[in-house]
Amino acid sequence: MQQYWAFAAVICFLCFSSDAFQRISLKKMPSIRETLQGMGLKVSDVLTSLQHGTYYLGEGTHNRTAPTILTNYLDMQYYGEISIGTPAQIFKVVFDTGSANLWVPSHQCSPLFSACISHNRYDSSKSSTYKPNGTEIVVQYAQGYIKGFLSQDIVRVAEIPIVQVFTEATVLSTKPFIYAMFDGVLGMGYPSQAIDGVMPVFDKIISEKVLTAKVFSVYYSRNAELNMGGEIILGGSDPSYYIGDFHYVSISREGYWHIGLKGVSVGSEMLFCHEGCTAAIDTGASFITGPASSVAVLMRAIGATLVEEKDYVIECKKIHLLPDISFHLGDRAYTLSGSAYVLQHASYGKELCVVAFSALDIPPPLGPLWLLGATFIGQYYTEFDRQNNRIGFATAL
Repeated sequence: MQQYWAFAAVICFLCFSSDAFQRISLKKMPSIRETLQGMGLKVSDVLTSLQHGTYYLGEGTHNRTAPTILTNYLDMQYYGEISIGTPAQIFKVVFDTGSANLWVPSHQCSPLFSACISHNRYDSSKSSTYKPNGTEIVVQYAQGYIKGFLSQDIVRVAEIPIVQVFTEATVLSTKPFIYAMFDGVLGMGYPSQAIDGVMPVFDKIISEKVLTAKVFSVYYSRNAELNMGGEIILGGSDPSYYIGDFHYVSISREGYWHIGLKGVSVGSEMLFCHEGCTAAIDTGASFITGPASSVAVLMRAIGATLVEEKDYVIECKKIHLLPDISFHLGDRAYTLSGSAYVLQHASYGKELCVVAFSALDIPPPLGPLWLLGATFIGQYYTEFDRQNNRIGFATAL
């Protein structure tokens, strides 16, 4: 019976029109940082690992215990909904180009782990299309970790059903996941990043030949008054989300969404990367991060002050006076104004203006590395092109 349902779901796949894009609506949520601050808690007190500002590198990503070093969900605000199983069980997930596996909390998670209980949990006993696997998996993050085992079921992304292997997380570290508004993570990275060699969700969709192109694009709305936080489009990009043309940069490291960064400038002055750096375009991150020494110089150049939680802040009344910061990618400069890279929100009953940059030292072989997250993607509609191994940028509307 299970094989019948799995087969039927795949056959149903053929019902989708290959001419239409498949869309995933994104919603905006309070980040873990904002949730903690709303509770009157200091991030550095709760997440002590922030004091180090360095990611640990594992031995590789094909073993069953592998850190996903480019994923920092502390400031992530965007999630989309997927379903797993028959009938559908709904989950809120972060779509993350810095990793390649799908995981959600499991119903088998012990009540001792309160981070599991506070989220939607997958119950295999309630799904007629579930197929056991059992391979144990551990994912170590800079802040926290998950443990679990592999399972197989029907996963629906943008209403597209696929037979997918994913991780049922039976342990979620309390810090930071108990404070997260999302349930799990859906990795949009390359197969080479996948733990235990599991085929990523996007690759599974590609293999079913329902997309017109091996491309997905990410749009983050900058209009705070709209309920829609953005959209991921599978198969292409939507012209109503940008002006002008896309400009493409080839990936610089095989198997990763990394591209060459030719410079970082403040106003007209080039400060870093005269001889070239590497940047990861990371939908799993909100801030822009860079090597600690470089970010410190950059923040001094714009007059930002470092506070105890490793945040850089600016006087809110000075936002309009801030210089532009530009990232030189390919043959173009992608510029952010002060209003684009400063986040205004309340903290401890006061208005706080946080500069959306943070320090992060990533050691070789992947580092040093700049991470361009939602702060950048919100200004530049981004297309991830697996067909041609390149990333495209267009000015977002």
